Formats: sequence, structure tokens, C-alpha cells
Amino acid sequence: MKRSEINKIIKENIAFIKKMNFNLPPFAYFTPDEWKEKGSEYDEIRENMLGWDVTDYGHGDYKNIGLFLFTIRNGNLKTHSRKTYAEKLLISDEDQYSPMHFHFNKMEDIINRGGGNLIVEVYNSTEDEQLADTDVNVHIDGRSYFVPAGTKIRLAPGESITLPPRQYHAFWAEKGYGKVLIGEVSMVNDDNCDNRFYEPQGRFPTIEEDEPPVYLLCNEYPKNQ
Repeated sequence: MKRSEINKIIKENIAFIKKMNFNLPPFAYFTPDEWKEKGSEYDEIRENMLGWDVTDYGHGDYKNIGLFLFTIRNGNLKTHSRKTYAEKLLISDEDQYSPMHFHFNKMEDIINRGGGNLIVEVYNSTEDEQLADTDVNVHIDGRSYFVPAGTKIRLAPGESITLPPRQYHAFWAEKGYGKVLIGEVSMVNDDNCDNRFYEPQGRFPTIEEDEPPVYLLCNEYPKNQ
């Protein structure tokens, strides 16, 4: 992805987040120059990869295969953080596919916080990590029931789904209803080793630096000097 594209996406989604009456923490707006001056008191942000995250999953086609994220809080299994939970804000554009994947350890709730409708497609996984053809036990806002493999569940604003470890899922904003502000509440998140994509994907984009960054992404913070 070009840096200019990432900057544009962040600016547009900041406007959408504000329109939805959601407020981000102060560190969201630290500039690259300000990050150079931040000391060890901000190590939790650096080590736990809090902040901006824009991915095209390595496809170079963000409009159709991509996701915008902001990690608000997170623990860290490697540093034995006392924080055992995480929270993210995600934005999916209409028909923008977030590819089929599961998490080895993380259980998460995906919540439609507002905007359009969110479509979530679900499968169980086989022992060899393929898509199973068995019925899937889904948990929607306190209701537990079974659906056929590959069912596409429609979440209207305010609705949510609980996704246990090793349950495959893909999602996107339903076409014709606008982009969706998504909440994610989960166990500790580790995007470096806890994601299993059904088809091989990149997680973080390769960036072409055609202009300076407005804000650093969560994997770009300078080390504390």
C-alpha cells in the first residue's frame, strides 16, 4: 500500500468515528515527531501494538480485501502482562472482505457498533485446519443455536457474535447499507502468531513511502531510547 493511501484511509475513518460519536484515546493523535520524544512510560502502547492498523492482507486491493483497525487496549502474553483482555475498533466498508480465518487461542466478541449491517460467515475447523461441513454452534447476544456450515449471519447495529478459538469466520459490511463501525472485545490479541488464515494472507501491509506518515501504525513505533 502507498503511504498516501494509508493516510487518506485514516483521515476518512477518523471522521467516521467522530460521526458515530466514538472517542479515541489521546495517543491516537501522537504525531511521528511526538513519538520520538515519548519515553518508557508509553511502553505498553509499543509492546502491545496499540493504535492504528490498516491492512490489505497483502493483496494490494484494500477496497475489496482489507480492514481498518484501532487497538484501544491489549495485554501481552510474552511480557506476562496482568491485562488479560483486549479491545479494538474496526471499520469495514461495503463489500470489503476480511478473509476467512480463526484464532488458535483468542475468544472474541464482534459487535456491530453502528452504521450498516455486518455479515459474518462461519465454519468449524477440522483437526487439520480445513473448513468442516458440520453445523456451527453460534452465540448471538446470549442466544446459542446451530446453523449449517458456511451460514452468513447478518448483524444489525447493536448485535454481536461470540467467536471461540478455532472457529473460522470472515466478515464484511453488507452492500447498500454503508460502512460499519465494529467493536471487538476479546482475550489478549497477538496478530503475530495467533491468526490462522484459511488461505495464506499477509497480515501487515508492505508500504511504499510516497509521502510522510500522518500517524504511525501499531508496528512502526520507534524504540524507546
